[in-house]
Amino acid sequence: PIQVFLRNTFDIQVRGSLIDIMNLPGAIFILSITLFPYVFLITRSSFLQQSKTLQEASFLLGANRFKTFFKVALPMARPAIVAGIALASMEVLNDYGTVKYFGVNTFTTGIFRAWFSMGDASTAIYLAAILMVFVFVILYLESLQRGNRQYASTNGVQKPTARVHPTLAKKLMYSGICLVIFLLSFLFPFLQLLNWVSMTYSKVVNQDFFLLIYRSFGLAAITGLFIVVFSVILLYALRLSPFKWVKNITKVATLGYAIPGAVIAVGVMIPFIALDKWVYSTLFSAKTASLLFSGTLFALVFAYVVRFMAVGYNPVEAGFQKIGIHINEASRLLGVRSTKTLWKIDLPLIKTSLVSGIILVFVDVLKELPLTLILRPFNYQTLATKAFDMATNEMIAESANAALIIILTGIIPIIFLNRLIRKREL
Repeated sequence: PIQVFLRNTFDIQVRGSLIDIMNLPGAIFILSITLFPYVFLITRSSFLQQSKTLQEASFLLGANRFKTFFKVALPMARPAIVAGIALASMEVLNDYGTVKYFGVNTFTTGIFRAWFSMGDASTAIYLAAILMVFVFVILYLESLQRGNRQYASTNGVQKPTARVHPTLAKKLMYSGICLVIFLLSFLFPFLQLLNWVSMTYSKVVNQDFFLLIYRSFGLAAITGLFIVVFSVILLYALRLSPFKWVKNITKVATLGYAIPGAVIAVGVMIPFIALDKWVYSTLFSAKTASLLFSGTLFALVFAYVVRFMAVGYNPVEAGFQKIGIHINEASRLLGVRSTKTLWKIDLPLIKTSLVSGIILVFVDVLKELPLTLILRPFNYQTLATKAFDMATNEMIAESANAALIIILTGIIPIIFLNRLIRKREL
């Protein structure tokens, strides 16, 4: 678009690419401006929860604001920063669409190449295993480096952090920096998508497109519902029986989010293919197996549940922690059964957390690409796979229609999270 504007408006002819981003640095830039909110939102919430008492102690000891930030505030926010970086890193390892389109070789593209292009399942499994080990080694090293250090204030009195009112020049500078990030990461790409949609919607938006939306939304909603139900069951079992083995089960159930989608897809597909062969050879005495489990929506939803269990589990866990155990114990002392207590008391009190979990899972499933590409049934498309297929076929403008639906849906949890943060500010 920049080259077209220069040529049509000023008759400036530019040979080749004005800015070449179809390479590794370009992919890093795109992923950075896309995924920085993972770090920003969590870190911002951590800064808002820090106590003013720590700042005051630092000032009394002679430190200025600059030194206080780097010596006190930043180290206190370390868990949040690391958590955000970990989430962003997991998304980078899981990414397939960006690196594939930019021609960058990664573990994920290698798994796809081995699986689809070469038909070599053993190589795909080998690459997936290496990637999974790599992920867990990073998480272990971070935990080891953190050690037993405490990052929470032991003072029971929590005063809100004092705000700084800078000069007009600094206000303009800060606003300019934020504006540049906003323009590059959202507004310019969003306006370009709107332009492409205005040019192509008459050709793309038809009955098949609405069927695509129905399938994608239905699949995401069903997965979100399953994950929230499983989360409630696990957490309520933990409340009734807080044994170590129950805690370990819940930890294992939420490990899937740390594993890239392509790895989970391979890990689900291989056993399901073996299960299909066993079922048909045992029950139907058939030499060739049909797709009873593998290559069906059952396998796809199962993989989604494994991948995004932590996304729905965390809001539900926060809801249970907020209401505490005392109400549940009072109900049990009055002779009410545990199942009735859950249905009549606990679930109504955590309904906001349940809805939050469903929404977050809904958005993540809607934009999941590598897992869906491997496990989807034959000729079954979602918004993410349709946008990717059109983009790889150089139908960039047409792919904007599906991409715009995903973006507009993804704005919902951002608005929801910001409202929660504003409540904490108040």
